[in-house]
Amino acid sequence: MRRDTKSLTIGRLAKQAGVNLETVRFYERRGLLPRPPRSASGYRLFPAEAERRLKFIRRAQELGFSLAEIAELLSLRVSRRTTSAEIRARAEAKIADIEAKMRSLESIKKTLRKLTRVCDGCGPVAQCPILESLDREGA
Repeated sequence: MRRDTKSLTIGRLAKQAGVNLETVRFYERRGLLPRPPRSASGYRLFPAEAERRLKFIRRAQELGFSLAEIAELLSLRVSRRTTSAEIRARAEAKIADIEAKMRSLESIKKTLRKLTRVCDGCGPVAQCPILESLDREGA
């Protein structure tokens, strides 16, 4: 059987894109990767463009974009009305989100440092100042 050289089976696509086979299936279920046609024997035959799309998704995730945000980026990417300014605005919003998370993490770190300073690591757990503080904070 002669196979179209531009079509990729799911296994080959996953390997070329550097992702797990289940990742391809997951993205397909979430609509991030269009459902491909199937061969007469039932194999999914992805277009070569699917590899580029998978790499785009993976890189966007590495930069902190959620799957919902990635779906928006993918739809903006193919829209003729999308401007670079719209894409830039999304990236700037992601930067603001990351900065807010960093402030929150810094606050958490500061609180944990303060708690570890008051605990000498000796004594019974029932009198641990860290656990006592967590009880007070949660009340």
